[in-house]
Amino acid sequence: MPSPPRTRPRSPLLVLTALCALAASALPASTPPAHAEQRDRAAEFEQQVLFRADRDPGGYACFRIPAIVRTNEGTLLAFAEGRVLDCGDAGDIDIVVKRSTDGGRTWGPLQVVNEGGGDTHGNPAPVVDRDTGRVLLVETYNAGRTDGGNCAVPCARTPHLQYSDDDGRTWSAPRDLGAQILPPDWNSWYATGPVHGVQLSGGAHAGRLVIGVNAETWDGDRVTANHAALVVSDDGGEHWRIGATDTWPVAADGTFRQKPSEMTLTERADGSLLVSGREDNGTDLGHRTQAVSRDGGDSFTAPFRALPDLYTPQVQGAVLRLGDRLLLSAPADPDRRRTMAVRSSYDGGATWDSVDRGTVVTRDWAGYSDMVAVDDATVGLMYEAGPVDARDEIRFARFTEEWLRPRRGADPTTADLAPGAAPAAVLGGAGTTDGAVGGALAFDGADDAVRLPYDERLPLGDGDFTVSLWFRYSASGGEQPLLWMGGIGTRQPQVWLRAEPGADRVQGLITARDGAAAPRSAWVRTDDAHNDGRWHHVALRRGGGRLTLFLDGTAAGTADVPGSVSRSSPFGVHIGERMDGRARFTGAIDEVRVWDRALTDAEIAAGDPPSAAGNTVLHLPLDGVSAGG
Repeated sequence: MPSPPRTRPRSPLLVLTALCALAASALPASTPPAHAEQRDRAAEFEQQVLFRADRDPGGYACFRIPAIVRTNEGTLLAFAEGRVLDCGDAGDIDIVVKRSTDGGRTWGPLQVVNEGGGDTHGNPAPVVDRDTGRVLLVETYNAGRTDGGNCAVPCARTPHLQYSDDDGRTWSAPRDLGAQILPPDWNSWYATGPVHGVQLSGGAHAGRLVIGVNAETWDGDRVTANHAALVVSDDGGEHWRIGATDTWPVAADGTFRQKPSEMTLTERADGSLLVSGREDNGTDLGHRTQAVSRDGGDSFTAPFRALPDLYTPQVQGAVLRLGDRLLLSAPADPDRRRTMAVRSSYDGGATWDSVDRGTVVTRDWAGYSDMVAVDDATVGLMYEAGPVDARDEIRFARFTEEWLRPRRGADPTTADLAPGAAPAAVLGGAGTTDGAVGGALAFDGADDAVRLPYDERLPLGDGDFTVSLWFRYSASGGEQPLLWMGGIGTRQPQVWLRAEPGADRVQGLITARDGAAAPRSAWVRTDDAHNDGRWHHVALRRGGGRLTLFLDGTAAGTADVPGSVSRSSPFGVHIGERMDGRARFTGAIDEVRVWDRALTDAEIAAGDPPSAAGNTVLHLPLDGVSAGG
């Protein structure tokens, strides 16, 4: 017989604090409307704080890991981990829930669905059986810690199941699912979700329940494999089995190509399942990876494929189908957990909107998320966020499709003359000007940039290379990015050139990863910013164990660092902006060239050496701009 959700003992002061906070929990839209169009958009978007430790009763230190479903009765059930001691992942953790019967406009009190009692009970993965109305909650247990540390490796974790037959008011006792969906060799990490599962609506497996899991294998000495899988039930959650599975070996030095985890899934219009996962520290490029199942979750059509040009940090995300459009909620900063955004795919997930085409929900710090169809016209987004830390609170936002940025046509382009290259996108209205060699592009420092579409020819890997361009500017401050290839931040492989007038220098930098070693960086700087409004030629060369920066024929060098400059992280090639868009160039850029070998001093001095034509990775003359298609 289901038992009512439990609540932790609380003081009258905590209750009063929670009641006062409920009245103050609504958050304004991120930008106050200033004209009619903005007022209309504000009317299509509303959000509030749903969980916050200093507002909710129960004595929790932190709430994390959102998951949300809509029941047959139209009730929204918002689950989270209530973390008792701190925000750590392996402490005393309960699973809690709040209910809304009016589409997420108001919410009932916090209820404890599953109390950790000193252990970690988390990773909520709810799914609704539309045939019976039963709400099922799959979750994972491990022994808790009190020192704030992570679960030791190997980490023994077991899946459990609870259910509710009264619209989430009461819940059954937990049932261990290990015998059904935990193979003996998945004996280290094991995680359910955390995000909603799906019930298939059509085809040979209509009614099937599907949830994503990921696990690791430990051989007694080290982790030897990563597993991404779907678990399925064809009898309303009574029995479960492992379906589609994708296994990636881990080498003896600890490196691996992929580790698909924290998987979210949605049923596409053709009945197939798109499975999107977080990717952590694999050698394949990208922080998101995805696969497809066309047989109801029994198998994947191909191994997971990483998405280098889908910019996110290493973080969980959520997908949801909205008519013919798929939505992805995830932070848009490729390095850090901030700037929650909703991006769209119009081809079933084969391609996703770039960051500049997505819709920003907040520019605060932001982390995990889940989405739900509130009704036929409204999407609910439940996500971690905060002005100081992504773990400050969990918010719930309601929005319509009209609030999302409309689908944008093709951008203007400029030619890339490298063999087999597609044109590069010209963003923000960058226009032509007189160049050092023919024409050039002028950048306004606000939104102008050039971005290349991802192509496997662009990553430079662990080999030698030379990048070269002309620039002209007169800015006296700010970061002035010239060329960016790869990721961003202190731990992501990358190559860049930028001017730094405030520090009176021009700088070239590489960050490389070699095997399982930590990333290392090397940089070379000039002693002048060259911001005199005249054309200057700059080149960065890796070769012969040296990293050398050339500025108008003068060379300065330093020791190279071994490893790949394009591995693990999201990957982009940008002219006139940082990869994360947080700084842009004000001035003009011309003749951007990249070769996959170290040019000689004489070739660099020549600027456009015919002998290097066969090694061209990219060549942007920047002589003109063509209208978008």
